[in-house]
Amino acid sequence: MEMEKRRRRVCVTGAGGFVASWVVKLLLSKGFTVHGTVRDLGDDKNAHLIKLDGASDNLKLFKADLLDYDSLRSAIMGCDGVLHVACPVPTSEVLNPEAEILQPAINGTLNVLKASSEANVGRVVYVSSTAAVLQNPSWPRDRVKDESSWTDKEYIRAAKVWYILAKTEAESAAFEYGKQSGLDVVSVNPGYVLGPVMRPILIFSTMFLTKFVQGIYFDIVKGDSVPNKIFSLVDVRDLAQSILLLYEKPEAEGRYICTAHNVSTKELVETMRNLYPEFTYLDEMVECDSDHRTSSEKLQKLGWTYRRLEETLVDSIESFRDVGLI
Repeated sequence: MEMEKRRRRVCVTGAGGFVASWVVKLLLSKGFTVHGTVRDLGDDKNAHLIKLDGASDNLKLFKADLLDYDSLRSAIMGCDGVLHVACPVPTSEVLNPEAEILQPAINGTLNVLKASSEANVGRVVYVSSTAAVLQNPSWPRDRVKDESSWTDKEYIRAAKVWYILAKTEAESAAFEYGKQSGLDVVSVNPGYVLGPVMRPILIFSTMFLTKFVQGIYFDIVKGDSVPNKIFSLVDVRDLAQSILLLYEKPEAEGRYICTAHNVSTKELVETMRNLYPEFTYLDEMVECDSDHRTSSEKLQKLGWTYRRLEETLVDSIESFRDVGLI
């Protein structure tokens, strides 16, 4: 009985974030006890967590920082699973990417894993990104990318796209730690994460769509023209389901790409225009060689399913309206 209780106790890092909030909500709905780490217990941006169904009985928030090992240890102790969703994000112009982005991402992840080892955690699910999959110049151009594709670190370092490099370095460090320590580490690699928001905060995922309906192209890598590129999209609620699935399925191992729809810029414009003709959309685009199609076949074989793109887009836009983002 005690072991079953422990298995139903899970730590979620960065609990107040866009993805993590939906993970916490899902866990609570399934009867889990959740230890959520946040940077500031008094911050209003975590108020929505307290209001979730089941939170009063089964959610405990811990003040923790990814670079403060002792604070992580306190949050993780007594849990059987850790869902590592948090990722350090600089809030100002980056002057020293090594110190401000790369080392916090890598060291923060290693701190979570070391604290998990000390707590005898059964499994860690690390939330990575397709950013750690896609930038691979040696991959055959006509082949959809799967979990065996890794972003080329030197290639992306030369391009100075530090977020992508940080996600790649942190994920590879996580697997290396698991290999050396025996800790069970599984990763999930989502694409662009869309879906309804719980609080009125503009982050990359929400800004991508809010800019899109203003006729503005928004991407990590900016250029002089709007490319008709392929986006791999997933609903935040389906991503949360995948994270729980990877925690609960004993046979899960290695990496899992989590994308539901491979959609071109033009296709996304057409879909959005049919749903919301009142918005402004991009019309002038150039064809590009970049093909970032990904396959979630491995994840689907575990039983993962996803919702229709139209449902994700409508629920996203309506939630943005509800909280005043558009």
